Parts: sequence; C-alpha cells; structure tokens
Amino acid sequence: MSQNTKKPYDLPDWPAEAEQTQEAPRPRRKRRAPAEPEDLWGKLRFRAGKKVRWFGRRCRRVVREAQAHRFPESNRKPLQFLLMLWGLLPSAASRLREILLGRRRERNLRTSRFSVWFEKEKRLHSLMFLGGSCALAGIILFCSFFTIGTTVSYDGQVLGRLASKSEAETVRKDLESITSRTLGETYTIDDSLLQYDSGWMLRQDIEDKAVYEDQLSDEIGLVTSAYCLYVNDVRIGATPYEGALEELLDQLQKAASDEDTISCEFAEDVEIRQEYVPTSEIMNLGYIAELLYSTKTAEVTYEVKKGDTWSQIAAKNDMSSAELLALNPGYNINKLQIGEVLTLSASVPYLTMTVVKQERYLDDVSYNIEYTDSADLYQGDYKVTSKGEYGKADVMAKATYVNGEETERTILSSVTLKEPVTEYRLRGTKVRPTWMPTGSFRWPTSGRISSYFGGRKSPGGIGSTNHKGIDIAVPRGTPIYAADGGTVTYSGWMSGYGYLVQIDHGNGYVTRYGHNSSLTVSVGQHVYKGQQVARAGSTGNSTGNHCHFEVRYNGVAKNPLNYLP
Repeated sequence: MSQNTKKPYDLPDWPAEAEQTQEAPRPRRKRRAPAEPEDLWGKLRFRAGKKVRWFGRRCRRVVREAQAHRFPESNRKPLQFLLMLWGLLPSAASRLREILLGRRRERNLRTSRFSVWFEKEKRLHSLMFLGGSCALAGIILFCSFFTIGTTVSYDGQVLGRLASKSEAETVRKDLESITSRTLGETYTIDDSLLQYDSGWMLRQDIEDKAVYEDQLSDEIGLVTSAYCLYVNDVRIGATPYEGALEELLDQLQKAASDEDTISCEFAEDVEIRQEYVPTSEIMNLGYIAELLYSTKTAEVTYEVKKGDTWSQIAAKNDMSSAELLALNPGYNINKLQIGEVLTLSASVPYLTMTVVKQERYLDDVSYNIEYTDSADLYQGDYKVTSKGEYGKADVMAKATYVNGEETERTILSSVTLKEPVTEYRLRGTKVRPTWMPTGSFRWPTSGRISSYFGGRKSPGGIGSTNHKGIDIAVPRGTPIYAADGGTVTYSGWMSGYGYLVQIDHGNGYVTRYGHNSSLTVSVGQHVYKGQQVARAGSTGNSTGNHCHFEVRYNGVAKNPLNYLP
C-alpha cells in the first residue's frame, strides 16, 4: 500500500459500535448532554431526535469523505449496494452521452442523404411540376370565365341565357301562373314555341331570372310588369317606366307649393305598387296626369236635418239655390222633409291636395259701431252720422287649402299698425208698417218649377223664348202671395201676362205675378209680405195653370232663384 493510501474503515452499525479511524479525531468541545425527560412521550421524542441528529452527522461525514475522494466502505449489504450505485453513476452518464451522440450522427447522415436525393429529383421533375402548375392555372382561368348554361329561344328568337334548364322551367311556370291570375283565366305557354340549348358560355352572358321573365312576358304580350298608381286601393293607371309615377306625384305637389308652403300632402292613401297587369291597361304618362287633374263620377249627398232650409244648405256648400235645385229637380224647396237626401255634387277629384301655408299680409281691423235711438226712423232702419274707418294690422297666419279652396285659417300673430275709427249710427224706434219691405223674398206659392229663367224653347209656340221669370205649376185657384211688402202699382190684364199683379217694394225691386185666374188687390194698395194678391190660373199666353213670377231690379229682369230661399 502506498504512503498516501489511507486505510479503509467500516461504518459503524450504531454510534456505540463505531470503530476508530487511523486519523485522530479533531478535538471537540464537550457538550453537556441534555437530561432525558421522565415522562413517556418526552422520552420517545428525545430518543427520536437523538437518532435524527446522529444520522445527519453521519450523512455530512460521508459527503465530506466523498469530496476528499476517500471512498467509504461498509459490511452492511444495503449500504454496499447504494455505494455501488453511487460509483456507477459516472460511467452510466458517459454511456448515455455516447448513445445520444451516435443517434445524432445517424440522423445527420439520413438528412444529408435525403438532401442529395431531393436535389436530383428536383432537377429531373422541374419541367413536370411547371407543366402541371400551368395546366391547373389554365383550368381555373377557364372555369372563372366559362360555365355550362342554357340558351332559351321563343318561336326561333333567342330570349336569354340562364344557369340551367330547370331555372328556365321555373320561370315559365311562374309566368303562366301570373298570366292566369292577371287575366282571370287559365293560360299555358305552347311547348313547341320554347327551345332549350345547353352548352359552354361566358359567365357574364348568364342573365337573372327576373330579366328573362320580363323578356318572355314581353314576347308573349298578354301581361306586362308595370308600376301601378293606387288611390284608396283603387288602381288609377299603370306605366312600365320605373320612377315615372313618383316624379308625376312630385310635380303635382310642387305645382301646388311655393316658398310659403309648410306642407303639401294628399288626403287620400296614395301608393305605387309593382305588379303584372294586362298589357291593354298600360297608359301613357300624360294621360295618367290628365286623369289625376280631372274629376270622377261620384255623388256627394246631404241628408236634410231638422231646422235646415234650402238656402242654408246651398250656402253651406258654396252653391246658389238655383245650382242646388238644378242638381235636385222636382224638389219642393219650401217644404223640405227631414231625412230627404239631396245631391250636392255629381263628381269629385281623383286626388285631394291639402296644402298648408304660412302667410303674411295686411288685414283690415274692424271698427266698432255705436248706436243712438231715433224716433224719426223705422224699426230696423239705420242712419250713419259719422262713418267708421277700418284699421290696419300686420298678420301672420297659417292657412289650409284643399284643392285650391281655403278651408281653415289660424292667426299666429297680429300687430296693429293703424287703429280703427268708431262709426256712429242712428237706430230707428218708430213702428214699421206691415207693408214695408223686409229686403228679402219668399216663394209666392209652392209647386214644381215648369220653366226656368232665360232662354227656352217656347212651349206650343206660345210665349217668349227669352223667359224673364220662372213658372211654378200649381192647380187653378191656388193662392198667390206677395214675395215682400210694398205698394201695388198694377192690377189687371196685361197682354200675354193675362191677369197680372205688380208690386213695387220701394228699394229698386219690383215683382210680377202673372197668368192669374183672379186678383185680390188693387192699384195703390199697400200689401205686407205673405199677403194673398191673386189666385193661380192660365190666362194670357199660357199652356196650363201656373204662376209666372218675375223679379226686376231698376227695370232689369233678374233670375228669381237667386233671391228665393
């Protein structure tokens, strides 16, 4: 054994059996051993801790010996096995490194061989790869421009190109259904007129189904896809031009509007729908415009209510009594019955345009009137002693017009620019005689009007063709009454008038009552309104019993219906 070799030693089995090594132990300070507890659990903890401390010291010693390359030995088998494994660790690690290094070399060798092979194959097949890529690109390019489609012909004329024959058949069935529904009868397209040819064609030549449907419909010529104007769900007209009806309605509204217009709307429900209509119902746009400006036949009626009079009904509807009577011939205007229905209009416009405008204007401000009683004037008569003057006001108003006629006006503001001047009048208190005129006329009798004022065809060649009054047909002997109070200026026979009564009403008006059978008043007699002046007959130039009634103002004959209620 060499001089540096140290004598091995065995590890002790327990601290009491530990053998002394050749090296002298380093001097240690003696520690006072702790006293062992007297209780059982304390003794167990004390002995366990003592063993743990001893095992820790032994482990630290083994590590120090290994670091100093002094390999410990032991006679105990488990410890010998562990020491053997500890000694084999360096050789095992070295063997593992050799295995990993060999595998890496094999992998690098395989990679280099594949690279060489790939380079050779790349050179051999570059032309094949390039050719395949070009072929694939050509196929993709061809399919992007071309597709398989169906060309549809009708009676030998090409109508369009669709994606498939089934699509064309679908359009055909839809059009047959639309045509049947529009015409109200079953319709089928002749199979011999339709031809289909499938093949390659440009994608851009493929048409939409709706376009082909319109072309086929135009070719058949029975129905047409059109834009229809509906007013209150009633179709007014149809045109094939998109946007034309909207433009027409816009022009109608612009024509009724100006810079002061707030709103311009149709009172009716106006709607434009796209649908199929019979080709014969397609209209020119100018005709549709003319139709909207015109009126349609539709009676406007009024039911007579309690308290209504003929003149009141006419005035409420902006008509004269004669105009109302012309629309309702044969009515007894003095004896209206509650519940009777009168015709007010025979036509109404297709569209009712309601326009709201803001208007600014100068308006008259009404003046006040102050009265002073006077015993020199009859009751109901007035005399102006100091004339009044209207003031002026700057007015801002909102006005509503329906088809050009004002129906409502709301004053928004009014600024008085000039104050009005009060008017002063004398008011009569003297009792008026019953024969004094009232200024209004009543019907001389009740009956049917057999002849109106103005030009006429003379019945039986008798009488004037320029009728200066109206004829009221009544039975012979029917009482004839004064239309208003006045003085009788004629009572007797007058040529073609037969027995005639003439009354001067003292206000420029004169009334005549002709063709009477007898007279009940004399010249110079004062009569009151409603007093009997004659009995009806057929004297003079007459073809039947009636009363000829005239109204003259300053000697000029006027239409009596303009003065009667």
